[in-house]
Amino acid sequence: MLILIRFSGEISTKAKRTRLRFLDRLARNIADALEGLSFELKRDWSRFFVETSSPAALEVLPRVFGIQSISAVERYPGGQLPEIVRAGQKLFQERVQGRRFAVRARRTGAKTQGFSAQEIERQLGAALLPQALKVDLEDPEVTVHVEVRDGQAYFFTEQVAGPGGLPLGVEGRAVVLISGGFDSAVAAWLMLKRGVALDYLFCNLGGVAHQQGVLHVLKILSDQWSYGDRPRLHAIDFQPLMKELQERTQPRYWQILLKRLMYRAAEQVAQETHSLGIVTGEAIGQVSSQTLQNLHVISQVARLPVLRPLLGYNKEEIIAQARRIGTYELSAAVAEYCAIVARHPATRASLKAVLAEEERLDLGMLEQAVAHRSVFDLRTLKAQAFSSPGIEIEEIPQGAVVLDLRSPASYRTWHYPGALSLDFFKALEDYRTLDRTRTYVLYCELGLKSAHLAELMRKAGYRAFHFKGGLKNLMRYAVEKDLVPPELLPTSALFE
Repeated sequence: MLILIRFSGEISTKAKRTRLRFLDRLARNIADALEGLSFELKRDWSRFFVETSSPAALEVLPRVFGIQSISAVERYPGGQLPEIVRAGQKLFQERVQGRRFAVRARRTGAKTQGFSAQEIERQLGAALLPQALKVDLEDPEVTVHVEVRDGQAYFFTEQVAGPGGLPLGVEGRAVVLISGGFDSAVAAWLMLKRGVALDYLFCNLGGVAHQQGVLHVLKILSDQWSYGDRPRLHAIDFQPLMKELQERTQPRYWQILLKRLMYRAAEQVAQETHSLGIVTGEAIGQVSSQTLQNLHVISQVARLPVLRPLLGYNKEEIIAQARRIGTYELSAAVAEYCAIVARHPATRASLKAVLAEEERLDLGMLEQAVAHRSVFDLRTLKAQAFSSPGIEIEEIPQGAVVLDLRSPASYRTWHYPGALSLDFFKALEDYRTLDRTRTYVLYCELGLKSAHLAELMRKAGYRAFHFKGGLKNLMRYAVEKDLVPPELLPTSALFE
């Protein structure tokens, strides 16, 4: 099988020296994408060609940045018009039989002289017409493509779109503040598209469960979209910093101060990884910390450029993009997580007030947290990194205390029979007052908060579990055990 690769039009506009550098990088990235397959890669000034016996190449190549489109082609030697027409007629006369068709031709190369692309279209169209229903240039059922270059004719019927953009790595490196939710994952993908290689910084507020969710999302970005690079995740335990912030500063500034701490951490990691910028998933006005005034105040702490590719996006646009790149389902499970929520957050904080609050913090704790971070090589990461041994449970043990960590309104809508309602954020502070002789099973909407609290309780010596899969799985379990009739399950609860 021969695959013709068209690279992004942006590469074609570059000066010769830059274009050659970009094409060299694209060739290395393509080779990385096809690693493990038998293939031969060739290129000329404006096309790449991959010869391979593996159909998997057709699935992988459309995820290589810098590729505009690909086509599986039939190649025929001979650049003369009669030869091209005969070859095209032989290839396509059965495919156009009884159908509407069109011929699209392109001609380049010094060896091809004496006829135009329009002549190819007219003569090949005339040769195929006796077998076809008719020529239809507006809405054909079959489009026959011919590309003639350097004495070779390439025939194909389909073009598979690639992501376009620039070859990954040609624009240096940056650090992404990643949460695992929709925004930061999509922001990362958009930077990859612009040729920026990435490392990721996860400031963990949610324990092992949150980190596992983030790793799942990043495996999509690293394994399916980062060909030519070996991205790493730097995971920092931010829970001690969160406690310090809560104890020493005013609640209305918590989100802004937290973001500034994250930016400081990102700069330290960027310095070690020779990165040139910090990437975030912030969009203007989406939450209180992302008003223009607050973004201005947060940005003052950074010396590196802060890159925000989603600034003008609506949430619906971000979610649609997450679906296209394959992170939607995982990000929906991770959700946006932050254990710091103020009742009346500042939406127009002054830099002076924020700096005054920041002076109350021990920034040496941040230095220590960064120094003791965990680092994961995402491309080589194995499935064991995502396991939660002993914490997840799929059945409720006899005599267990079941704790519902959702909102009181959600609890009133539906809860597991006998479950107790417990405010999650209050539980983070007060769980040590619970009876240590009991067994506890925790659940929430998606299993993220419940896994986090179960992890904390286990560290404190409790026998605690979280119900795997969250509310939906628990409702199915309740029905299977005849604890709840299916008709009594509220439809709305399934979508919380």
